[in-house]
Amino acid sequence: MTVSRVLRNRGDVSEATRAKVLEASKQLGYVPNKIAGALASQRVNLVGVVIPSLSNMVFPEVMTGISHVLEKTDLQPVVGVTHYKPEEEERVLYEMLSWRPSGMIIAGLEHSEAARAMLIAAGIPIVEIMDTDGEAIDSVVGISHRRAGIEMARAIAKAGYENIAFIGTKMPRDHRARKRFEGLTDELGKKGIEIAEKEFYSGGSGLAKGRELTEKILKRNPDVDFIYYSNDMIAAGGLMYCKDNGIKVPSQVGLAGFNGIELLDGFSTKLATMDACRHEIGARAAEIIAGACEAGKSATGQRVELSPKIAPGDTLKR
Repeated sequence: MTVSRVLRNRGDVSEATRAKVLEASKQLGYVPNKIAGALASQRVNLVGVVIPSLSNMVFPEVMTGISHVLEKTDLQPVVGVTHYKPEEEERVLYEMLSWRPSGMIIAGLEHSEAARAMLIAAGIPIVEIMDTDGEAIDSVVGISHRRAGIEMARAIAKAGYENIAFIGTKMPRDHRARKRFEGLTDELGKKGIEIAEKEFYSGGSGLAKGRELTEKILKRNPDVDFIYYSNDMIAAGGLMYCKDNGIKVPSQVGLAGFNGIELLDGFSTKLATMDACRHEIGARAAEIIAGACEAGKSATGQRVELSPKIAPGDTLKR
């Protein structure tokens, strides 16, 4: 009984006895069977985390925020990757929910009917993250990507740019990039400015892709004086292209990305961007799950909308 209390971290056991039990457990290589312990509660101490990509530098920071919170609890995150494919999201959810996790954190608000049905029927706290532009199944933590696009449009127009281009991932699968683009175009339209050029790509976001598409747009339309990219990595590739070809930034061509990737802090020229509050989103989502589990709640209905700010850097005229 004493061993059981120590390994389950339950009950009143002296620190000296606890230390002896844990040391003996370590020497024996003993790992408790949590599945057996979960049979009575119908839940395991796992939190499913479903994200679209691990190669995208955004999501490791979200995972760090989740881990920092959950490591203080008995809950353990387990990750599934969808590669932005609805059918893969359904498969990942089916597998994860079959383990009866204590909660679920999932990127985005757009899901197939089958995925939504599984999440609703799970009877556990669900937190959708990254995006607040839409209706949540239960709780939601993120930013308004439409608002992010609107704020960037205002900054671009205020700086005096008139011939705007956009480079981003193919839509509609990247819903958050689509919403930023919609916010951008709607706000520019109110100021009498239309998007002069746009390029959409599929696959990973990298420096080479940014260079390639920036060259394509500027050779096709030399009058373009500002390029807004759907993320920082392709924007950094565009910045490299401009520097290598003697294009003055931001006086001749202004540039801006999105996400506030720390990796780019080492660049001598600071890229204009907007921090997507990635670490805080992960942490706040994990706090909601941990709190719901401690209180024995199956849903919380919380809405947390964070407010990212533009960092103009050196590539957006002040």
